[in-house]
This record gives sequence, C-alpha cells and structure tokens, in this order.
Amino acid sequence: MNPLFLALEPWAWIGLGVLGLIGLVLFIIVSKYLGLWLQAMLSGASVGLIDLIMMRLRKVDPAVIVLNRISAKKAGIDLATNMLEAHYLAGGRVTNVVRAMIAAEKAKIDLLWDRAVAIDLAGRDIVDAVNTSVNPKVIDCPSRASGKNTIDAVAKDGIQLRAKARVTVRTNIARLVGGATEETIIARVGEGIISTIGSAEDHKSVLENPDRISKTVLAKGLDSGTAFEILSIDIADVDVGENIGAQLQAAQAEADTKRFQAQAEQRRALAVAQEAEFQAEAQKNRAVVILAEADIPRAVAEAFRSGNLGVMDYERLKNLQADTGMRQSLGKP
Repeated sequence: MNPLFLALEPWAWIGLGVLGLIGLVLFIIVSKYLGLWLQAMLSGASVGLIDLIMMRLRKVDPAVIVLNRISAKKAGIDLATNMLEAHYLAGGRVTNVVRAMIAAEKAKIDLLWDRAVAIDLAGRDIVDAVNTSVNPKVIDCPSRASGKNTIDAVAKDGIQLRAKARVTVRTNIARLVGGATEETIIARVGEGIISTIGSAEDHKSVLENPDRISKTVLAKGLDSGTAFEILSIDIADVDVGENIGAQLQAAQAEADTKRFQAQAEQRRALAVAQEAEFQAEAQKNRAVVILAEADIPRAVAEAFRSGNLGVMDYERLKNLQADTGMRQSLGKP
C-alpha cells in the first residue's frame, strides 16, 4: 500500500465522520418536519420542506401554519403560507381567523382575509362575531353587570315605571372594526326607554301599550355607529314604582314651610329689635323730662330770690300741681 495513502487515511476517516455527523443532524431536522410536509401534500395544501424549516428559523410554529392551511383548503379557501405567517408574526390568532373564515364561507357571509385579520388584531373575537352574525344573541337591558334590575323612568303624571328590555342583535361585520360595543347599545336603549316613558302623559298609557316603548326606541336607529344591527327590542316587564310626583310635591311643601317659618322668624326678630329701640328711646325721653323737671325747683328758688315770685303765687302753683295729680289719679283704672 502506498505510504502517502496510509499517512492520509486517519484524516480521511475524520472527514468521513464529520460528514456523517452532519448528515445525521440533517436527517433529524428533515424527519422532524417530514410528517407535516407529507400531511400537507396529501391534503392538497402542499408546503415546501425548506419553507417549514425556514418557519422555525423565523420563530413561527410550522404546525399552526400547516394545520390551518389544510383546514382552509378543505373548506375551499386557499390561504398562502406567507399570509398566515405574517398574521402569526403580528401577534394574531391564526386559528381563530381561519375558523371564522370557514364559518363565514359556510354561512354565505362576505368575509375577506384582510378584514378578518384587522378584526382579530383589533382585539375582537372574530369567531364570536361570525357566530353572532349567523345566530343573533339577546342582550339584557339593563345589563346584569351594572347591578340594576330595571330601568326607572317617570311619566308626566309623576308615577314611576320600572322596565326591563331584551335587545336582539347580530354582528355587523363591516362595522366591527371601530364600531361601538354592547355597552353602547345598552346605554342607548336605556336612554330611549327613559325618554319614551317620560314623554307619556300618564303611566296608564304605557302599561296599556308596552310595545309603544319598543317601537319608539327601535325607530331611533340606535345601532348607528355600532358593531351590531338591532333586530328587535322587546319589553320583558313593566312595573309601577313610587309616586315620585307626590314625593316631590311633599318635599316642595316642606321646603316652602321652612322658608315661610324662617321669614316669619326674621320679621319677629325685627319687631323685637324695633320694640327694644322704642323702649330705649322712651327711656331717653323720660330722662330728658326728669332733667327738665329737676330745673323747676332751681327756677322757683331763683324767682323767690329775685322777687319775681311771691308766697301766694307759690301756693297757687302748689294747688295747681295737687289738682293735676288728683285728676291723673282719678283717670287711672
């Protein structure tokens, strides 16, 4: 044997070993995706083996893409793998979108891939939306989550009515993205019920024709700008509540009574203050009179000293004062 061949033979064995190892790794990788590749091919939704490997490198689950492509293909919908991958990488729910498109296809609903993807990425449950479009659902008004059992409104005669309504809706796929949710429908229906009852002349007319509420509310086009189409509004129950008008009148009368009492008390306090002022003025005038009377003895004494007043004049003055005092005493009761 050639000595040069014997010298290179160990390196040849090492090279063969490396090649064998690489081949084993490739075989394991290929065998991992071989089942998906074969399943897709036999289902008529073929996906390249290299594409499956590249999906893994792009952080995409090949099983999700392949299985959903097969489901869509069997339903008569041809979805390219790059479309499914793009939605998967965008954080969408590929399985939900495919299921929704299959359901829409069977129900003869026009649902394109772009619209379905937009609805899913908007956070809406596309499967539930399609199901609701096929099978309308009933919404309670008021909702149970609100904690209220009835919608309360007062007619013009002051009687309170408590109503319950059930709204039958179906999803409007065209307005699902950007359309208002169930809460808006409930709020609008509640507002319409309150407005209709409030405009009634008396509560009896509402009790006689409960359908008047549903007809009036339904005619207002409450589903405008929402993601639903209202099919019907049914009044489930109407009960008579309290006499709000009488309560308001009683409260108003009580408030008026308190106001009048306050005004009377104000006038009484003013009268008391005026009386006190008058008494003070009278006391002041009496003091003036007393001061004036105190000057009389001094004036009499001065008259005596100056010779302007004699004894007889003084006696006549005393007799006059005595006569005046007697008449005053007789005039008292």
